Amino acid sequence: MNFRKFRKFKKNAKALSPVIATIILIAVTVAVSVVVAAWMGALTIGFMGNAEQASITNVVLTNSNATAEQAVCTIQNTGSSTVSITSATIDGNTATISAPTVVTGTQSFATWVSGQQVPIGKGNTVTITLTIKGTVAAPAQFSNSAQYTIKLMTAKGNTETNQATYSGP
Repeated sequence: MNFRKFRKFKKNAKALSPVIATIILIAVTVAVSVVVAAWMGALTIGFMGNAEQASITNVVLTNSNATAEQAVCTIQNTGSSTVSITSATIDGNTATISAPTVVTGTQSFATWVSGQQVPIGKGNTVTITLTIKGTVAAPAQFSNSAQYTIKLMTAKGNTETNQATYSGP
């Protein structure tokens, strides 16, 4: 082998330019980050599949008598697990939950007692009545054309919120 020709060849050989090397490094980094993001996305969807997904679809406000006001709420569970309503408020005032009835679905409330959690099975829609009681001295009455905020707390600590306007006498 002729070492002179080899040395001459080695002197003329050029490496990658810094610009090309930088572009290749960026391309590899982006490709790896896309793969990691797709993997993490698949993990997140797996963990989030059991998340509560309930929403208040309708609220009707009424002044039931001289010292009480009621909100009839329709709640729909679109999640993949049962949602349990544990407490409710109307404009920050604690409300008593009563009279759950199934609008759509195959759930039974035959043994339900007022004040307990209201379970809403996946795919079911349930109507509940929220009552706030006042006293003769300080009656609880909705005001005409006033807007009220209804909040429902679930067993997992999530809050479902809706606003309704009272349109009555």
